[in-house]
Amino acid sequence: MLTINLSPVAELRTSRLSLRRLLPSDAPALLRLRSDERVMRYFDREPMTTEEQALELIRSTDELIAKNQGVMWGICLRPGTEIVGTIGPWNITAEHHRAELGYLLHPDLWGQGLMGEALDEVCRYAFEHLGMHSLEANVNPHNAASRRLLEKHGFVQEAYFRENFYHNGQFLDSVIYSRLAPR
Repeated sequence: MLTINLSPVAELRTSRLSLRRLLPSDAPALLRLRSDERVMRYFDREPMTTEEQALELIRSTDELIAKNQGVMWGICLRPGTEIVGTIGPWNITAEHHRAELGYLLHPDLWGQGLMGEALDEVCRYAFEHLGMHSLEANVNPHNAASRRLLEKHGFVQEAYFRENFYHNGQFLDSVIYSRLAPR
């Protein structure tokens, strides 16, 4: 079985981004992201309404890190600035060397290649430093931008599940993408 050690959380850098551990001081920015209807349109979760909900998500992320079951980085345009998104592997299944990726970005920054930059760096870290064999992403089929992002960055569609997710009084479909570690 794969041995994962997420502590301390590594700070990752790209040419335009700094990815760092989420802090309680990020709660206001996280609330703004997770309460924005454009961000949450295909997220299939209820939007946040309070800063306490954001703090609870940060606390639960800290618990995942402590258990080596997942991490979520805050995406910053420069070190020391406010987060503009989040990304990270969670739902780590060490015995299968696999994790699920989740990500979101402020809508004002969509279409600039920033999420692709963050995605490539997180995949590199997951494969090279955590020893993952595969990463998956669960996407709402109507989220064409997310599907294009994944395909552009080496993910392939593995499955299409019909009405496998219940949210807001209706059954929704899911598309599963995956990317294997380079050989």
